Amino acid sequence: MPVPFPGADAKLTPPDAAEILVTARAVYSAASGPDGFTDLQYHVYSAHISAMTGGHVNPDYLELIAPEEFAEEMRYREESFRIRMVEAMLLCAFMLDPVPYEIIDGIEQYARELSLDGELVRIARAQLAGARVLVDEDSNRAGYRSGEDESALEDGDGSVATVESEQNGDPELLRQWESLGALPASTLGRGVWEFYRARGYLFPGAPGSASTYLAQHDWLHVIGDYGSTVESEIEVFGLISRANDDPRGFALLAMSVSLFQSGDVQSAGIFDSDRQKVASDPRRIGIRLADAMYRGAIVASNFNGQDLLSVNWLEHATKSIGEVREMIGIPEKSAVAIRAGSVGAFDVGGITRFQIAAGERMAESLGLDYSSFGATEPVSNAGKLRRLVVQIDPDKRHKSVSELTGSDFFSGIIEKSRALKN
Repeated sequence: MPVPFPGADAKLTPPDAAEILVTARAVYSAASGPDGFTDLQYHVYSAHISAMTGGHVNPDYLELIAPEEFAEEMRYREESFRIRMVEAMLLCAFMLDPVPYEIIDGIEQYARELSLDGELVRIARAQLAGARVLVDEDSNRAGYRSGEDESALEDGDGSVATVESEQNGDPELLRQWESLGALPASTLGRGVWEFYRARGYLFPGAPGSASTYLAQHDWLHVIGDYGSTVESEIEVFGLISRANDDPRGFALLAMSVSLFQSGDVQSAGIFDSDRQKVASDPRRIGIRLADAMYRGAIVASNFNGQDLLSVNWLEHATKSIGEVREMIGIPEKSAVAIRAGSVGAFDVGGITRFQIAAGERMAESLGLDYSSFGATEPVSNAGKLRRLVVQIDPDKRHKSVSELTGSDFFSGIIEKSRALKN
């Protein structure tokens, strides 16, 4: 029998070590296959527990727990806490390729025993059944499209088009976005303007431009200091999903992890056209996603749970990026996430080769010189450089690689690295 939600006796304190273990057992029981967690599931969920609770759990040693037993353990937890538990189950399930139907059936049973209405599980079922009602809606609004031909992603002027586009345009909206380029370099608006120009994105309001919903998430790339590679996109959606309780935010995260894990979705204004899998380095993506979700949880507390995709960011365009970050209460990235490869939109590794090419085509069509504003495609040695910087001078750990390479500090880094080796 489903366990009802508590009343005045609800437990509102953070979970202790015993409860962390119980919730981890439930997620493992619901989302693991016959051979246990995959490497991606293992690293993502382990990092998630560490980032969100400060606890440490090794999934390899977890004992199974039945839905009825887990629900009883959650008797004094309110609905929002229980929802987060089911979201964790679904997130881990979507890391499987393909997602077995029996796992989604099992998660639905956990949700039922927790007295949840099954909305989150409905999202999962929609994707698995092929209808993908809500997930497809979010996917279209986010501008994803499958396809093999990179040229198919170009519109008439060489810029990147997206699935849900503003076919007729909105001249007033376009004017507002174009005016962002006249703002001072430190402002949020100028940062987003540079983000678009570097990647060849049409500004919202232009005929054939991205939807305004997609544009909302672009502001968070700059605010959150995330690039536009596959891994960075997952970080952005992780941030969004934890910043409020709107299930659409979680649907975007689950969809992005699932589709990019399977390699079935390619570039459409955001991602490189090359097929990529987040499982290529599960430990690092686990750390980065967990840190992004932790930052989102802090934003939820400091920004009163406001939906980050519903904020009119144009109203805050003249504020400095620092002021906006302070406004929503977002903490800095952890040094661990940075060492794991988390980069900003204007860093080394913050843009893809495909996006640079699109930006170059747009600049040429406008008769302008192209600039990526400091961003470059991923460089294998960038992470090594950052780790060396942190070793030499910990105060530099939040500096981007591009900032470091343009500074006096970098001029002596080779000598210092040799000294360390000696």
